[in-house]
Amino acid sequence: MMNYLKKGLMFLGAFFAIGTLVNAVQGNDEASSEPVKDKEFISYEHKTETNDYNVYALDLPEGLNFAGEHMPVELPDIKERMDRELLVNTYWQSNGLLMIKRANKYFPIIEPILKKYGIPDDFKYLAVIESGLQNVTSPAGARGVWQIMKATGKESGLEINGNVDERYHLEKATEVACKYILRAKRKLGSWTLAAAAYNAGNSGVSRRLKEQQVNSYYDLLLGEETGRYIFRIVALKEILKAPEHYGFNFEDDHLYQFIPTRKVKVDSAITNIASFAKNFGINYKVLKIHNPWLRENKLNNTSGKEYFIEIPEKGHYN
Repeated sequence: MMNYLKKGLMFLGAFFAIGTLVNAVQGNDEASSEPVKDKEFISYEHKTETNDYNVYALDLPEGLNFAGEHMPVELPDIKERMDRELLVNTYWQSNGLLMIKRANKYFPIIEPILKKYGIPDDFKYLAVIESGLQNVTSPAGARGVWQIMKATGKESGLEINGNVDERYHLEKATEVACKYILRAKRKLGSWTLAAAAYNAGNSGVSRRLKEQQVNSYYDLLLGEETGRYIFRIVALKEILKAPEHYGFNFEDDHLYQFIPTRKVKVDSAITNIASFAKNFGINYKVLKIHNPWLRENKLNNTSGKEYFIEIPEKGHYN
């Protein structure tokens, strides 16, 4: 008996619910005069009229190159690999916008150092794919914007210890990267191979060239990471050079800006960096943002070495 009663009540409830829905849709006098706002009641036709999101295949730009060296997209495998990276990086929209924003802040620091060493401007995009222009640490222990390994940094004169790690010093790290790239170019003969060697090492690239009896990056069969490396660089280059062409929309004030700083020379120990920062009207966090190479709340400096600490100009944080 109870089962039949329950079924009857459920039927009546459903009946009244349907009646209410019909009244609401038809606009009966008993229904509310308020317009229906629940998106379930919006017509399919309306949905299709307002949905203008589309995904497009991309035509490869003409004259693709890295550092002036031709990328042979006339070869079918090269075309597919380049197409992949252009699609992936175009439709990874949040990442693309972040790269555009950060490039505006950091490229003006990197570009003149590349020029000083006679290295093509395209190598600034290598830093983009290495770190996203952030001071990150890789699983292998590479650090900073240029992802420099500890041994490479020390061999190139960087100070690296628990107190100071100059791999996080953008200007000094860029100089180390430039020296490495120049050595690779002399050894391997092309800028493209030098860029690949930044990822796989000079000896690694040399060994593969010899084993496979070729002399071009584009003729090598490589592992996933190094095999995508140059294509990723060129894809980011194309997008960052003409972001509007790839659907990125922004105003100048959306871009990240470099905060002007002045250099303060220090040739003795700093026992407490938080206290040191307060002397300049800033806090510990702000000083560390502009000097990420300082790794602790002190600077040991037992040797009396000269360091230059970046202090933001007044008006930006104080």
